[in-house]
Amino acid sequence: MELFDFIHDPHFNWLPKDGTVNYYGKILTKEEADYFYLNLLEKIDWKNDEAIIFGKKILTKRKVAWHGDKDFNYTYSKSTKTALPWSEELLLLKNKIEEKTGEKFNSCLLNLYHDGSEGMAYHSDAEKDLKKNGTIASLTLGAERKFSFKHKTSGERIDLFLEHGSLLIMKDETQTNWLHRLPPTKKIRTPRINLTFRMIEKTST
Repeated sequence: MELFDFIHDPHFNWLPKDGTVNYYGKILTKEEADYFYLNLLEKIDWKNDEAIIFGKKILTKRKVAWHGDKDFNYTYSKSTKTALPWSEELLLLKNKIEEKTGEKFNSCLLNLYHDGSEGMAYHSDAEKDLKKNGTIASLTLGAERKFSFKHKTSGERIDLFLEHGSLLIMKDETQTNWLHRLPPTKKIRTPRINLTFRMIEKTST
């Protein structure tokens, strides 16, 4: 079977080793994806993300929001966020993804990239608040963007293009052994919303 045949097979593992990445393709119709995109763009209380670098607070152009079952604290880049309650639309998306994947999630980090100039450097989502080797479900709304994985030891790289209304799953030892990033591009001039559904097990104090 050619690699092309695996593209929208949720059972196909895109990583050659040391982790599992499944791409479901579009799980929303265009009408559904457009509706959720516009609704979240307008109604979510977006805030500039912040990080502490060399003791200084840095604000990013990218905006974020953090929602969950309760007021979980989540710390990354030495900055702590407290989860807001679910909106009706976020709960609908969470339920749909849980039904598709058989996984359970209790929180969601949303990212808003205004255009292709905004991206994310290589990193792994292995903060102490998250379930060890837990599943992260990544839903894309808006602009199609390249998404890259790089093995922490071998440097092997895998690139995917995430479509409007599509679902990507990262699980098992992916965060331990692989980095991922959203590379910037001059070709994209429209926004992308990324929802990453997660399972919090510990909360920062």
